[in-house]
Amino acid sequence: MAKIIWTRTDEAPLLATYSLKPVVEAFAATAGIEVETRDISLAGRILAQFPERLTEDQKVGDALAELGELAKTPEANIIKLPNISASVPQLKAAIKELQDQGYDIPDLPDNATTDEEKDTLARYNAVKGSAVNPVLREGNSDRRAPIAVKNFVKKFPHRMGEWSADSKTNVATMDANDFRHNEKSIILDAADEVQIKHIAADGTETILKDSLKLLEGEVLDATVMSAKALDAFLLEQVARAKAEGILFSAHLKATMMKVSDPIIFGHVVRAYFADVFAQYGEQLLAAGLNGENGLAAILSGLESLDNGEEIKAAFEKGLEEGPDLAMVNSARGITNLHVPSDVIVDASMPAMIRTSGHMWNKDDQEQDTLAIIPDSSYAGVYQTVIEDCRKNGAFDPTTMGTVPNVGLMAQKAEEYGSHDKTFRIEADGVVQVVSSNGDVLIEHDVEANDIWRACQVKDAPIQDWVKLAVTRSRLSGMPAVFWLDPERAHDRNLITLVEKYLADHDTEGLDIQILSPVEATQLSIDRIRRGEDTISVTGNVLRDYNTDLFPILELGTSAKMLSVVPLMAGGGLFETGAGGSAPKHVQQVQEENHLRWDSLGEFLALAESFRHELNNNGNTKAGVLADALDKATEKLLNEEKSPSRKVGEIDNRGSHFWLTKFWADELAAQTEDADLAATFAPVAEALNTGAADIDAALLAVQGGATDLGGYYSPNEEKLSNIMRPVAQFNEIVDALKK
Repeated sequence: MAKIIWTRTDEAPLLATYSLKPVVEAFAATAGIEVETRDISLAGRILAQFPERLTEDQKVGDALAELGELAKTPEANIIKLPNISASVPQLKAAIKELQDQGYDIPDLPDNATTDEEKDTLARYNAVKGSAVNPVLREGNSDRRAPIAVKNFVKKFPHRMGEWSADSKTNVATMDANDFRHNEKSIILDAADEVQIKHIAADGTETILKDSLKLLEGEVLDATVMSAKALDAFLLEQVARAKAEGILFSAHLKATMMKVSDPIIFGHVVRAYFADVFAQYGEQLLAAGLNGENGLAAILSGLESLDNGEEIKAAFEKGLEEGPDLAMVNSARGITNLHVPSDVIVDASMPAMIRTSGHMWNKDDQEQDTLAIIPDSSYAGVYQTVIEDCRKNGAFDPTTMGTVPNVGLMAQKAEEYGSHDKTFRIEADGVVQVVSSNGDVLIEHDVEANDIWRACQVKDAPIQDWVKLAVTRSRLSGMPAVFWLDPERAHDRNLITLVEKYLADHDTEGLDIQILSPVEATQLSIDRIRRGEDTISVTGNVLRDYNTDLFPILELGTSAKMLSVVPLMAGGGLFETGAGGSAPKHVQQVQEENHLRWDSLGEFLALAESFRHELNNNGNTKAGVLADALDKATEKLLNEEKSPSRKVGEIDNRGSHFWLTKFWADELAAQTEDADLAATFAPVAEALNTGAADIDAALLAVQGGATDLGGYYSPNEEKLSNIMRPVAQFNEIVDALKK
């Protein structure tokens, strides 16, 4: 029997799963397809690391490793919902919750010194940051706005803040000594096993990575960010934000870039509170309060210091005297610097651009902002959009074109997030990448506290990426632009390879260009304003950034994107949108029993998953389910049955009900498959007859507080009861499975 794997993840997508998955199981069963769950949640990933410490009842399998192997087979059909890419504060919170639930797992060591602590830290590092996506993404990314969604937005546009020509909002980025400017890159002539080592000024050698296996044709990059240059830059920006009277905000990716960006975030915190660290820095650093886990962790840690109140007062003075900080939650006093995972560059920057270039200040008012993006590799993309909006005003969702993306990410194509090859340098000296025969392939002069990293991308994924770009351009009729920077070493090598592999394809009649990210941004937004469409073909970072930037401007959210990953072995991975706002959604369920998460991404992914079963396995019933689901989704949008933000109005559960009804209606009415029409006729009748009562009952449960039984590890029964509260609807759905 054919199988679709529906991933169990975290936060709002997990809650939604408990409402939607029973419907998916029931409908899929009519096409002979089983829908199974695999737990890749943060809690599940943590527990999988410590089987020897758990009882038999508590043990969980390593579902992520299992799915990683499945993704390398032709049989793979995986629907992947957004998961937590855990920062250290999130990881610690999840550990504590699991411990409180009776799981005998260790604390996360702050400073691992013993072998046992080092082993524990290594296990937790395996689930920290972006641990999921690189394992599952055994193919390159094809992300685009579905036509139905684009048409809906044109009819019902989201709010776009007006832009003023006088806006003081800008991006601040480094102009030297950052990752972009210091990058070196090579293409391997032959497979090799290289070593990364640090040689201190006194000759002491330290092996940073003993064995890194590389394939023939693999691209290897290495670069370094100067800590001194970073600090000087940040101090300048604190002064600039103060002088210009605008908000100070840092935009990093401390979840995905789980080694480099928390370190940089610590530098930002220390620069903003430079006076506090000048006075108390030695004591704070000795207590592990270096800012890398955010201001909230520092303030919490002060409680254990004898002079904690005195230091707390110094921080409060720093907040008063420094530039105003962008706020995450003004009412609760949570600033941009409180938690490193609260402000993620790919979501926060387009949200700011959509809101007139503003972020929120401590008085809960919008204000112009200085957006700090230290590394200059991609900062110019956002500055270009800001300057265009200053000149030409906000974009118009009713007329603007679209920018789909073809992204290089297969087989752990890194470009960033190279966790096992990113190091904080301990002493002045050099870092070398050395071949197996002793040749120095790459070398950087380094100073203490610099951040050095290496990244790699294999040749086969690059070839597949170029092929996918050509295919998408041919099928869509859109121009395709490779966003590659000739001033970056990595990109120069990629340009060589792209030109080489384009020659393998028929590009007659296609418009395919290679432009720097800044040039590509300008071209794309010029075309957007004319209502024209342009494929952005990018590496892994810009895949991430662009698939938030353009969808948030075009659609109001990146959750409404169709995200298909054609796996290189022939299977399919279907991703369901972004999850950045999920924590707020969960809080609202806890307080008001209203889930505003929109499962549109799940609906879109599911249709493609069914279509994959048709195309790969000849399952015609799956094709009928897919077409009917697309029509039902379009009807759902047009009849405004998507979740509302407000309690007492339709939420995620209500949206699932209407989707189910519309889907059953379409299946009952279609003429391609008589069996399915006969199966769904009574289902559609029952749903239509009961529609008013079911809808009212789903609204009636809202308004009061709920107990989920946990945040990272909620209670299964409680979740099911909360997310499936109407027996009448449940009975109609469950009857299909019998």
